[in-house]
Amino acid sequence: MRSLPVGDDGLLVELGSGEAVEALHAEVLRRAETGELPAVREIVPAARTLLLAGLRDPRWFAQELGGWQVPPLAAGSQDAVEIPVRYDGPDLTDVAGLWGVTPQDVVRIHSGTLFRVAFCGFAPGFGYLTGLPERYHVPRRATPRTSVPSGSVALAGPYTGVYPRSSPGGWQLIGTTDAVLWDTSRQPAALLAPGTRVRFRPEGAA
Repeated sequence: MRSLPVGDDGLLVELGSGEAVEALHAEVLRRAETGELPAVREIVPAARTLLLAGLRDPRWFAQELGGWQVPPLAAGSQDAVEIPVRYDGPDLTDVAGLWGVTPQDVVRIHSGTLFRVAFCGFAPGFGYLTGLPERYHVPRRATPRTSVPSGSVALAGPYTGVYPRSSPGGWQLIGTTDAVLWDTSRQPAALLAPGTRVRFRPEGAA
């Protein structure tokens, strides 16, 4: 773990893996809920870093953080956001081949996984969800699509994601959802936030 100052009141914590970021993020949120965390304006996880902005004394907090005992990320039993999915994506068969299973097995494995939003980015409302075992990680497409439809459920590397709007993309598309990931008339606008648990519910046959 390495802590770097950012501006006058920020601290960027660098960690060795996405799993370590998720565990630290969960511990930061836990301490914030119990009042053990100093006042902070914003907590922003990413693939290998965690940014804390609005700290009164970032140097002091960096020293305190070095002494934390961060427990491994628990599987969790809290309620999950449920996203209905039609597993009808154009890359479903390709993903099944990469996994060495049938398309029906892809549906069973993917919908049977409890995911967690590791961090958000790329587009408003887009969450990078972890949870699939390493043997089910898949590469991006060799040739990205110029337009991926809104609501596409996709895989790339260790992540599952849902495209909140139509955009170019190189992820493997396995399904479609009508869930609204980003709605500025809703509070909060994003359906998914870092730390949120997510399950995908199949609709129709693969």
